[in-house]
Amino acid sequence: MPSGARVPVFENTFARDLPDMFEPWAAAVVERPELLVLNESLAREVGFDPEWLRTTDGVRFLLGNLELPGIQTVAQGYAGHQFGGFSPRLGDGRALLLGEVIDGNGSRRDLHLKGSGRTRFSRGGDGKAAVGPMLREHVIGEAMLTLGIPTTRALAVVATNELIPRDEMLPGAVLCRVASSHLRVGSFQYAATMSHDHVRRLADYAIERHYPLLADADDRYLAFLDAVMDRQAFLIAKWMSIGFIHGVMNTDNMTISGETIDYGPCAFMDTYSPTTVFSSIDHQGRYAFGNQPHIAQWNLARLAETLLPLLHSDKDESIRIATGAINLFPARFEHQWELSMRAKLGLTAEAPVDTGLFHSLLTLFENHHIDFTNGMRALSDVVRGRREREHALFDLPLAFDTWARPWLDALSHDPRDANDIADAMDAVNPAYIPRNHVVETALAAASTGDLTPLDSLMDVLLDPFHERDGLEEYTRPMPSDWDGYQTFCGT
Repeated sequence: MPSGARVPVFENTFARDLPDMFEPWAAAVVERPELLVLNESLAREVGFDPEWLRTTDGVRFLLGNLELPGIQTVAQGYAGHQFGGFSPRLGDGRALLLGEVIDGNGSRRDLHLKGSGRTRFSRGGDGKAAVGPMLREHVIGEAMLTLGIPTTRALAVVATNELIPRDEMLPGAVLCRVASSHLRVGSFQYAATMSHDHVRRLADYAIERHYPLLADADDRYLAFLDAVMDRQAFLIAKWMSIGFIHGVMNTDNMTISGETIDYGPCAFMDTYSPTTVFSSIDHQGRYAFGNQPHIAQWNLARLAETLLPLLHSDKDESIRIATGAINLFPARFEHQWELSMRAKLGLTAEAPVDTGLFHSLLTLFENHHIDFTNGMRALSDVVRGRREREHALFDLPLAFDTWARPWLDALSHDPRDANDIADAMDAVNPAYIPRNHVVETALAAASTGDLTPLDSLMDVLLDPFHERDGLEEYTRPMPSDWDGYQTFCGT
């Protein structure tokens, strides 16, 4: 490491405290790496000098090929329900945890590789990743951040300059990801396959890391379950407020921290429909847009199952306690979703409005095939006294006007100026989201070495609420020749 280079101090509390939850492993050596993307602001946030990360040694570090002091590379073990079927041993089949750093805010963050080669958890896979899917992690992660959604983030994407076999030969890459942690519901399921004591130790670690205020709580493990449910209720409500579809909500993809993780088959909805599915492997629509709150509750029930021995010494009483807790999730989600919808419609939390108004708006959008993002964004124009943009989305504008009467009546009692209300709506209803066809076009160009469309897209997505002239292409729904568009997990 060059003298004077600024790098953070690495720690390994996960490996230290949970020795049965990982396999020691080393990243595959990459001979001809090329740095494609470096997230400079995130680099500074976690303690790196971005200029050092651009050096030969810095790029080697981003691949796991240069061990800094304190680094201990491990492949984490976890289990999971994948599309409802339980697999007791999944784990990091193409990923490695480098270690943990304390960021500028005093928070502990994981640095983690994806695409770094086979591990003992690979289950026959090649352990590699392609440029397109790894850049997708960068694009969507940063977009989610600017949209106010808790998320993991890409520190860097490094091309390996090798071809990897998928349906066709694709250029390879390694992602270096930053997360509050990589603890998942599947981590608890993995611990539960070993012993109740393993679950207890994992729960204690998760509480210390993510919910330290619960350390001395009565019924701390029930309080822990309760806290995870709260974060997931907030997260899923935020997803639903922007039309985000995760695509593969397996229990190994639900974090204990409440961050969104794994952007493989994710997508953003254009025309509003709760049945929207893009993932090529979701044949039954299990993870359709409208199912996401129900799947979140199902996943949390699997977490609760692992905690049963910690909730009470009597099994029947444990089940009663856990069931009571999980049954509270729908109301918690609805509360968070209602808060989001109120903000999107310019209504204060105290405004006396029947929540049926929100559901009827979505039914209106569904029945009239309205683009969700554009339809919500145009509502602020209506508040300003201009209906042209909203009307242009409808074949029958009268249908919108009929719905709008009780909404505008509720707003009429708000003492704020109409422009102030509209501005507040624009601050939560994005003008720009990662439109699927725009993302795919940018990733396809990047896979051939042309990063210009990707850079232009990122400039737009990093300021999603400020509408600008000349960016109309980023607001257009998916063209008709993209009908049947599917996303893939990238493995």
